[in-house]
Amino acid sequence: MDTSHHDLPGLFKQLGLPADAHAIRAFIASHPLDPETNIEEAPFWSSSQAAFLKQSLDDDAEWAEAVDALANLLTG
Repeated sequence: MDTSHHDLPGLFKQLGLPADAHAIRAFIASHPLDPETNIEEAPFWSSSQAAFLKQSLDDDAEWAEAVDALANLLTG
């Protein structure tokens, strides 16, 4: 049974990134995403991170909402 929190800090943990509020803000500030680029196509992801993001969106998985939220913050 998956007991992960499917929120932004949980997504960062899932991606293997620091998940505290300061680290999330710093990541968003330093990784702008062109609005025309899909989040999983951003050059700053590893191949496994990109695959996870793509699968989450393609499958409309439990993580999809957090992935969408991150995409919006990165294109903000």
